[in-house]
Amino acid sequence: MTFRAATLAFALAAVPLSACSGVLNLPRAAATSVHLVSHQLCSAAFVSGVDPERYYREALASEVAPVSGLLSHHIDRDKREVTASFAGMVHSRAVFRGDTGCIVQQGPLPPAPDDPGPRAPSLLPPIAGPDIVAPSDPAVAAALDRAFAETPTPPHRATKAIVIVQDGRVIAERYAPGYGPRTPIHGWSMSKSATNALLGVLVRQGRLDMTAPAPVAAWADPANPRHAITPDNLLRMTSGLKAGQSLNSSWKSAFDPSAQMLFAAPDMARAVEASPVIAPPGARFNYADANTQILSRIVRDKVGGTGQAVLEFSRRELFDKLGMEHVVFEQDATGAPIGGSHMWATPRDWARLGLLYLGDGVVGGERILPAGWVDYSARLTPGSDIYGYGAGFWTNRGGPSGAANRPHIPADAFMARGNHGQYTLVIPSRRMVIVRMGDAYTRYGDIQAVDRLVGEVLAAVS
Repeated sequence: MTFRAATLAFALAAVPLSACSGVLNLPRAAATSVHLVSHQLCSAAFVSGVDPERYYREALASEVAPVSGLLSHHIDRDKREVTASFAGMVHSRAVFRGDTGCIVQQGPLPPAPDDPGPRAPSLLPPIAGPDIVAPSDPAVAAALDRAFAETPTPPHRATKAIVIVQDGRVIAERYAPGYGPRTPIHGWSMSKSATNALLGVLVRQGRLDMTAPAPVAAWADPANPRHAITPDNLLRMTSGLKAGQSLNSSWKSAFDPSAQMLFAAPDMARAVEASPVIAPPGARFNYADANTQILSRIVRDKVGGTGQAVLEFSRRELFDKLGMEHVVFEQDATGAPIGGSHMWATPRDWARLGLLYLGDGVVGGERILPAGWVDYSARLTPGSDIYGYGAGFWTNRGGPSGAANRPHIPADAFMARGNHGQYTLVIPSRRMVIVRMGDAYTRYGDIQAVDRLVGEVLAAVS
């Protein structure tokens, strides 16, 4: 989820703060913008460990370029925090909290979760050694060259990493300068696919029914128009809630309920759980981060109700079993994971998540996800045909409409996909997982370049 903070800043400078109310609330929109800057820079500096000023230039600067002189930020490495402000009027402070990453301080914060201790042994065998795996096939090397080639003029693609896994082993990978196999990178909406996995674990354990009314306390009364919304509706983006949209970004996104939830609400699910109902559950597809955040609070509540419980559950039941050693799943002030957009992990970790789905939810002989869960996740959601969306994953299954702009990606493939060009593609027919990550501002998250990469790699290794 992102937005044109530059346009917001121009509007803020031009319109009196007292002139807006309700959804078109400029102070809230300004807070959303400034919190974005502080949070992302905090995570880049202290979670990813990359140069935050470079991150600002490549990932944030295009959002604020017209009024960059009015924006400022400061990175305090001793305190491990980032502050940001706009024209001295709107201020933000994001603090690093260890295993759960960064959080914007908007009132008192609960204690940061403790380190759960040593990680359990991975059930998934090693996929590579410590060194970068250079491609042995010249055709694959040429495909990586093209994928990393930068556009001569903006918008740029800023490719950061590509990892290609076949038959459980990395056969080729490449990283941009300053990045490597142990660099966590922001997955943006690929986080939704990790939330899908946590939900799958709860379903396998018998602790959640995806087709029953969602266990949301505020919706418990059968007379509540939201009572009939199921976790399946939320995961498929068919809840019928009017909670904004997270597909496209523009200056209007600063006023979008899902964007404001993400960056200007300490209790994110509560900020959107009372959203108006504009369609019966299952009748209308509308991709919005609010749906996934409500699911994220359900995960929190089911595993113990605290951020500590979420951290321990996600490691014990998912990340450790997959050998995902560098995952940071950030949380809101209530301990709910920011499940729609804020998981940071190394490209190899993202590949390991893809291998879970390539293996039908089984790793090392142990079933992690319920039988049939992978096919459920990759099944096209009615009404999403133009996009090709499943249940927490994008999909090429169910007809050509959703795959119109990705013709070289096989028809059985599905993918975790995040803003600005984050992809974890699962291709069962080729026993392959391909991860691409970067800060692409090209059209549709650089999908055409990713489609070309996949086609060239598949041709080379056939």
